[in-house]
Amino acid sequence: MTNVIEISRAGRDKACVVALHCSLGSGRQWKALADQLGRSHPFFAPDISGYGANGCALDLPLTLAEEIRAISGTLNDAEGPIHLVGHSYGGAIAFKLATCSPFAHRLRSLTLIEPVLPTLLCESEADRRLHARFAQVARDVSEDIWNGSVLEAIDMFTEFWNGSGPQDPLPEGARLRMIERAHKLAFDFTAAFAEENVAAAAASLRIPTLLFSGGLSPYVTQRIVQRLGSIVDCAEVQHLPAAGHMLPLTHAASVNSAIARHIARADELANVPLAVEAAMTASVGLGLRSD
Repeated sequence: MTNVIEISRAGRDKACVVALHCSLGSGRQWKALADQLGRSHPFFAPDISGYGANGCALDLPLTLAEEIRAISGTLNDAEGPIHLVGHSYGGAIAFKLATCSPFAHRLRSLTLIEPVLPTLLCESEADRRLHARFAQVARDVSEDIWNGSVLEAIDMFTEFWNGSGPQDPLPEGARLRMIERAHKLAFDFTAAFAEENVAAAAASLRIPTLLFSGGLSPYVTQRIVQRLGSIVDCAEVQHLPAAGHMLPLTHAASVNSAIARHIARADELANVPLAVEAAMTASVGLGLRSD
């Protein structure tokens, strides 16, 4: 299902924005981004399978490819070119969508905010230690969930993602929503760790790409962003030293303004060949030589 903040259905020839939320979140995470973009682009923020209004899914995805199939209805509704945005686990899905999916050819730009792509960290000894630590967190959280210790699983999960940021207690309402959807975390971890050949896929990207990381986030996702920035051709990397993993919410003004500029630049680049072609056609029609 699509918990969409849909800005406009007018102008179907325009590129649209599709934004994918983090684990235990929902499409409503992106309301501020939708407001930032105004009416310039149709905006779709689907609830990932297992979350939000899509929480009753019976066959939960075990791979990122299955996650994409689960939101394919929304992606088909989002006609025309796509500006894709993803945060955390939603960033992992967005990466898969951009590099290996039936929708990849429609992408005009890509924004990844600390995507959870841990297998990218299996090439060096130092990075493998980060991968191993994150894998242990995933095992411990999943084990608590399957054993019925959901409160412990949520506490462990949130403590890890707080990184070196302030350990503020969760609001009671948010905690209850997390408990209701906690079982999906085990599936998210399984899908993220099942993704292989991430470096080769990243090297194949040829669309404008914007990457974000926060200085208070767990170092595993900071390092994933660093590695992607070194692999993806001409990627722009923005590091917010005072932000944590939830930077799309805690630092929405800075993040959303940067995303809006990134989308505008990508639209301009996409229109350049059309402008050049139109000018050349006009020159031919006037009997002018281009040389």
